Amino acid sequence: MTAAFPKLLSSQIAFDIARTILDGFDKHYRLFRATSQAAKRHFEQGAWQLQQTSLRERIAFYDKRVHECVAILEDEYDDGELTDAVWREVKLHYIGLLTDHKQPELAETFFNSVCCNILHRTYFHNDFIFVRPVISTEYIETSDLAPSYRVYYPAADGLHYTLKRIVTNFQLACPFADLDRDIGLVESRLQDVFGPENLEPNHQVQVLASLFYRNKGAYIIGKGINGNREYPFVVPILHNRKGQLILDTVLFDPALITVLFSFTRAYFMVDMEVPSGYVQFVRSLLPKKPRSEIYTMLGLQKHGKSLFYRDYLHHLRHSSDRIEAAPGIKGLVMVVFALPSFPYVFKVIKDFFPPPKETTPALVREKYVLVKNHDRVGRMADTLEYSNVAFPRSRFDDDLLAELKSVAPSLIEEDDDQVIIRHVYIERRMIPLNIWLSSAEQRGDDAAIEHGIFEYGNAIKELVRANIFPGDMLYKNFGVTRHGRVVFYDYDEIEYITDCNFRTIPLPRNEEDEMAAEPWYPIGKHDVFPEQFGTFLLGNANVKKYFMKYHADLLSAAYWQGCKERILAGQIDDVFPYPQQLRFSYQAQLLNSPTVAAQAA
Repeated sequence: MTAAFPKLLSSQIAFDIARTILDGFDKHYRLFRATSQAAKRHFEQGAWQLQQTSLRERIAFYDKRVHECVAILEDEYDDGELTDAVWREVKLHYIGLLTDHKQPELAETFFNSVCCNILHRTYFHNDFIFVRPVISTEYIETSDLAPSYRVYYPAADGLHYTLKRIVTNFQLACPFADLDRDIGLVESRLQDVFGPENLEPNHQVQVLASLFYRNKGAYIIGKGINGNREYPFVVPILHNRKGQLILDTVLFDPALITVLFSFTRAYFMVDMEVPSGYVQFVRSLLPKKPRSEIYTMLGLQKHGKSLFYRDYLHHLRHSSDRIEAAPGIKGLVMVVFALPSFPYVFKVIKDFFPPPKETTPALVREKYVLVKNHDRVGRMADTLEYSNVAFPRSRFDDDLLAELKSVAPSLIEEDDDQVIIRHVYIERRMIPLNIWLSSAEQRGDDAAIEHGIFEYGNAIKELVRANIFPGDMLYKNFGVTRHGRVVFYDYDEIEYITDCNFRTIPLPRNEEDEMAAEPWYPIGKHDVFPEQFGTFLLGNANVKKYFMKYHADLLSAAYWQGCKERILAGQIDDVFPYPQQLRFSYQAQLLNSPTVAAQAA
């Protein structure tokens, strides 16, 4: 075996291909880091539109570098040169090149992407690509100047001084409005969590070395370690109206921190030399969060996809339930199915759509790209997009497979004991809102109905502030997450708010107009009449009661038009990923309220 190994690694072509692929990845990650580093400057300058543009552009970096690499290899080598033996050796050379690499797991995924663009899917096995990771990401050393996290010792310096050092070490080139005041507020809350009366001598605070940037905020991610106990915390940094910095609150409830890293939000911009170190740190705060989702939220969505697929294959091998149609009303555009034991759904676009749908499969795919690149503000589910996904035929419900063959024949292939789906989206499973409301109605649970409608309206309003018009606003197109948040997940009819024309229905000119079966007024392609929403949303008296209590403004064209005008004026609204009541400014407002003061007296 020892003698055969040097002979095996004898192909110069194989080494050159491996070197080309790694050079392509290194270029990608160099540009990825440069964009993430620029997020600090954009935050300091309050350049929010530039920040959003950079985030959208960064999402496309990976595919561009993969296509560049594929084009180089196809130009330089003939098919006859790329034998099976060469491809096996390419992988072995690549493994050798990853020794001491800072991002080996990402480089393995990049290798897979390049190979899968060149090879037929029958070659997607361990001899040619990294079906399982080969290079360990444990204990990868960062440079001395950029450790993944910093350690502070409040027992020696005092918590107030420690927190001030943490904030100032990020060296933000923008003044704070009153840093000592804000540090005092953070300290007060953290003391309640850490338990100042019984701090261990080795009590320490660990903080990731880079801020997490998203939208108009920067986030300090850390944890306190007191003896054998660990306490996660997050401190958001924002600009006030004067452009000065403030510490907005401190989050230490794991449920709230989980929402911060939700699949319904835009990716973070973080400068990471060793991303696995950041993932390991975040996972220590949120141990139930899959590593695939953490990588994805850090903007490394392609590696997140790889990890997710490995988790899926592992689950498939260790389960026996059948793949069946997902519960809920069947859609006109998608076939949705699920493995009941797996917390995700699979969505396949039909080849053709019955009336009244006027879209096409290509346009539907464009809508999903729009959502991927847009700020999801916690109200739109992120999707994982895959090609050529193999499912065991024995696990497929017969009726479901027959339906797929009937409505999406171009995407379905049976190969021996497998069903191959050429294009599929995968999303986190949620309870459809219509089922949530119906179930609450049957139980007589008014509180659940109120919560569902309150959240539904808030979801729409936050989407509007992000320049998204849902299009089809039926309850079946929204889901309820395990945290009780309502999220939109049907994208085939979404539009930008700025592309819509919100109108009030004109008064009828005469009795004939009033009795006419068809509208007596012209309707443009992008015209929307919000007063009509109630016709299909408010048939249930309980639902209507709570809708009118919280969201009657959604039935007014003036509300929607006002939002559109603010967006056109360049205004980017704040959409906070945590409850308003936790903000220091909100607490101060309550304390200064005459009503609260009177009650206190």
